[in-house]
Amino acid sequence: MKTVFLVDDEPVLHELYREVLIMNGFEVIAQALDGEEALKVYQDLDVKPDIVILDHRMPKGDGLFVMKEILSMDPEANLIFASADTSVREKALRIGAVGFLEKPFSINDLIKVVNKIS
Repeated sequence: MKTVFLVDDEPVLHELYREVLIMNGFEVIAQALDGEEALKVYQDLDVKPDIVILDHRMPKGDGLFVMKEILSMDPEANLIFASADTSVREKALRIGAVGFLEKPFSINDLIKVVNKIS
């Protein structure tokens, strides 16, 4: 079972993503509501998640900053970047994201992207 760490500043999205991911055979092992919390939670995890779904615009550290920091801790991390701002797509992928979800995205798009990660 693939494990997921959700990082988004919208609690309602945590619940939606969590339910959909669980229904599709994933385990959500951690969640964070801002960049600072995301870095602390990731660092404290004894077993790193298979996938990190990371929002772009958040308080206390935007997604690009958080992605760079996570990759500096764990260069093998699989980060899926999510943003309504498509102008950051190329930058996110260049930095190291393995996937990009344009908000708002469908549940099918979410599952398709997470399923691509082996």
